[in-house]
Amino acid sequence: MDFLSRLADALWNPWLLGLFLVTGLIYSVGSGWFQIFGFRTWWRATAGSLLRKSAPGRDGLSPLQALATALASTMGTGSIAGVATALTLGGPGAVFWMWVSALLGMMTGYGEKLLAVKYQRPGPDGGLRGGPMYYIRDGLGSPLLAACFCLACIPATLAGGNLVQSSSIASSLEAAFGLSRLSVGLVTALLAGLVMVGGLGRIAAVSSALVPGMALLYLGSGGLVLLLRWRAVPGALGLILSQALSPAAALGGGAGWMVALRYGVARGVFTNEAGLGTSAIAHGAARASCPAQQGLWGIFEVFLSTLVVCTVTALVILVSGLPLSPGAPTGAPLTAAAFASSLGRAGEGVVALSLLLFAFSSILGWSYYGQQCLEFLSGRRLLPVYRAAFLLCTVAGAVWSPQAIWQLVDLCNALMALPNLAALIFLIPQVLSEPRTPPEINSPRKKNFKKSY
Repeated sequence: MDFLSRLADALWNPWLLGLFLVTGLIYSVGSGWFQIFGFRTWWRATAGSLLRKSAPGRDGLSPLQALATALASTMGTGSIAGVATALTLGGPGAVFWMWVSALLGMMTGYGEKLLAVKYQRPGPDGGLRGGPMYYIRDGLGSPLLAACFCLACIPATLAGGNLVQSSSIASSLEAAFGLSRLSVGLVTALLAGLVMVGGLGRIAAVSSALVPGMALLYLGSGGLVLLLRWRAVPGALGLILSQALSPAAALGGGAGWMVALRYGVARGVFTNEAGLGTSAIAHGAARASCPAQQGLWGIFEVFLSTLVVCTVTALVILVSGLPLSPGAPTGAPLTAAAFASSLGRAGEGVVALSLLLFAFSSILGWSYYGQQCLEFLSGRRLLPVYRAAFLLCTVAGAVWSPQAIWQLVDLCNALMALPNLAALIFLIPQVLSEPRTPPEINSPRKKNFKKSY
């Protein structure tokens, strides 16, 4: 896998690192830093609407169902194992760059979701279709680039959306309960297959049931660990900043700032998918009141998946005092050990159960993305072949080397991000010219980014 590692590094350093950050920066500046100064608007339209009943339309998901389906894929192993891997490879400074990528990615996510709804089309099953392949083809006017996105996305769903998830489930359950990795892979594939045959409706229903519970379980347990070790939290935050910005780090002390930047942004992108375009496929199936409504859910998605969940993971690991050296445990075992350092065996159980729920829901979400990309390229006739290959990868991921899988994931994400980021840059004027926030936000002075911020 040295070849994959070198190829992924050649794409990420510095080209994609800069492209992700520059795209988010352009969207942020162009919107007047709406993710910060428009906090009240997007928070009221997203978290503030959770108490209001939301029903799906006749031909699409509700905005909240679309969010749950997208979060099912974003809140996968990247939130648990990916953060631990970033800390091991990039040092504590990687967390800072994960925060930066998330802050900028909030507006990138806004643009993706807005465009997904703006250019959505009816599907052959009566539902709605949307996502990068549609706004690249119809908005940018480039069918070739849309096909390139799909060709990159399909293997990405098999690698990052499946192999990584299955591997993390198997390794976690093996460490916690001594279960056979192959048996875990077979059971995971069986359960995933039962949900996949029900189409998007069943995937959305399962995701809507799993996401709230698994988020509360993980965040509640992580919050308890930080409460028990609250004296170590300021030191952990200081370590993150010093490793990311200090002259010693820039000269190669610890992991070095460039390594921290590389793994912080890469893992941040994997956890929130802003810039990849994949989660926009789920949002593209939503029956929203206007494109901006789904765009605001895109901001909330990045905020929750990275700035909240990943930060909790990183702080729990850092306050535990466990070593982050190359020979020490990494990935899910490191996170489990960090929780166990405060909560004992119960901590290991929480991580194992959370990882099981996070990764399984992520498998479901990514299976939908792959099917939509294949349907865009060739219609529905090859979908049974893809489903069979996807389930075989679920079994294979359970017995494959996790480190090798991560290198493949970085490569697939890079190849998928290139056409999507190119489209987002060219379509910025369309995103920023959308004049209205959702009609349920009854504040006349917040109808236009340019006038309000």
